[in-house]
Amino acid sequence: MAYCYHIELNRCKGCGLCVMVCPKKVLELSDQVNNMGYFPAYQARPEDCILCAICCTMCPDVAISITEKADAEPCPDR
Repeated sequence: MAYCYHIELNRCKGCGLCVMVCPKKVLELSDQVNNMGYFPAYQARPEDCILCAICCTMCPDVAISITEKADAEPCPDR
């Protein structure tokens, strides 16, 4: 099975908790503002992500998700 990693940009408040706990330093805060006026987190180095889900656990706004998908299907746009 494969997995889809997604950050709901307009739900993210840019608190940086996910950035601090990422063991592979995959996440950073964006320099672009979302619809709520915050600088959201994003995957700066997605190829380094080990899908540990620590970021999902730490996110107080439940803005990050990792979902399972069939190998052949693409990750859905949200």
